[in-house]
This record gives sequence, structure tokens and C-alpha cells, in this order.
Amino acid sequence: MEKVHTKNYVTGPLTIPGLWAQRPVGTINQGFLIQGVMVKCIAIVLSGCGVYDGTEIHEASAVLVHLSRAGAKVQMFAPDMDQMHVVNHCEGKPTAEKRNVLQESARIARGDVSDLTKLDITAFDALVIPGGFGVAKNLSDWAVKGKEYTVQPQVEKLIKGFHGVGKPLAMCCISPVLAARALPGCEITVGQDSECERWPYAQTATTMTELGCKHVNKNVGEVHVDVKNKLVTTSAFMCNAPIHEVFDGVGVMVTELLKLA
Repeated sequence: MEKVHTKNYVTGPLTIPGLWAQRPVGTINQGFLIQGVMVKCIAIVLSGCGVYDGTEIHEASAVLVHLSRAGAKVQMFAPDMDQMHVVNHCEGKPTAEKRNVLQESARIARGDVSDLTKLDITAFDALVIPGGFGVAKNLSDWAVKGKEYTVQPQVEKLIKGFHGVGKPLAMCCISPVLAARALPGCEITVGQDSECERWPYAQTATTMTELGCKHVNKNVGEVHVDVKNKLVTTSAFMCNAPIHEVFDGVGVMVTELLKLA
């Protein structure tokens, strides 16, 4: 057995300073057993900070709140690389400034974020990737190449790695495009496939179908669970919806993820 100190790792009411939990060395998909409660260990991959060039902050916060409420242990990661570009969020226009994805992600993580290269799949029960244009610009080149896009190699390796050992994944907003490339033929939702004021990015669903995925139309408060691939997706801000509806939809995603973990 190895001793794993839970201080600074277990979120919410289960945090007990100085408590030691035990798990068998090499244990996979068993989390931590603390006072008879199984605590799941969840890795979150960020892509910067800010909807137009990084992680969508509200989506990331929603993921963290719902995981905290469920008593999960969370660790955040991001690639140590330059952003594709930096966007002035007041004007929605690129600037000449340079920023680092890992350093920007630290803003969301309150400084507690690790280089993506240090993510050890055996230490976690599931992987979550919130949305934001950073997914399409930093974790992939979807924003530039569209249908001909590729996924950042480290990110693709991790998605395939979690999938390969039967550990579940959750993605919201635009991040399901990462699964579409890494897990050909998977089932996902990015919301609806008919464009309107409420669904301005519906063309993404059509493209996912063209890539060989099965797209399932879902409303913002709903998720789709690809049982075969243990993949949970929801639309989040792909829908022009009130923030509380997005928050609730992310909550459903987290709940379904933890059922699979």
C-alpha cells in the first residue's frame, strides 16, 4: 500500500487536514476511500483564460463547483505553450501581445495548475475538458483549419489514453471536437444542428457528422452519454442561453461523468 496525503487534494466538506488515505499501489479507477466515502480523482485540462482565446471561465467554474459539491478531488493541467494569439475581450479583436497557455490557465486555477506533460492517467478516474475558443486555437487548430483540423498531440494522446483504459471523459461547448478527431465514430452533442439565434454555432454539428461522428441533438440543460466510449458531452455556451442554464447543463454532465468513473 502507498500512503496518499489528502491535504490540498480533496475538495469540499471531505477535506480533513492531516488525514491519510490508503490505496493499493497501481490502483486504477478506485479513487480514495476516506471515512467510508469513495472520492473520485478528476483531471481537468484548461486552454488559457477567457472565452475568445482560452478556456471559457464560466464553464470551468461550473465544472469546479459541481465537482466540489460531489466531493471529488481535482487537479488542473494545461500545455506549456504560447497561445495562438491574444484577444482583447472588450473589442473581440486580436492584439500583438504574447501569452502562455499554462500561465493564463493559472488564473482560473488560482495558481494550482500543472504542465500537461505531468498528467499521469493512472492517478485519475476521469478527464474533463471545458470549452472556450482556446480549445479551437490552442488545444487544436479547429479555428483555423475547420474540418481539416488536428488536435494538439499531447491532448490527443491523453484522450486516447483515458479511453484506452476505460476511464470516462467529459467535454462541453466546442471541446467535443477533440473527441471527434481522437475517437473516430464517437457519439457527441454540441447542441442542435439547425442554426438560429439560440444556436448560432449549429454548423459545428453538421461538420461532426461529416467527420463520421454521430451527433445527437440536445438542449442546453441536457447531455449525451456515449456509453460505449464513456464520453459525456453537453453544449454549454454553444447555446445562446442564460448562464444559469449553462451552469445546470454542466452539472448534469458532471453527474453523468461521476456515474461512469
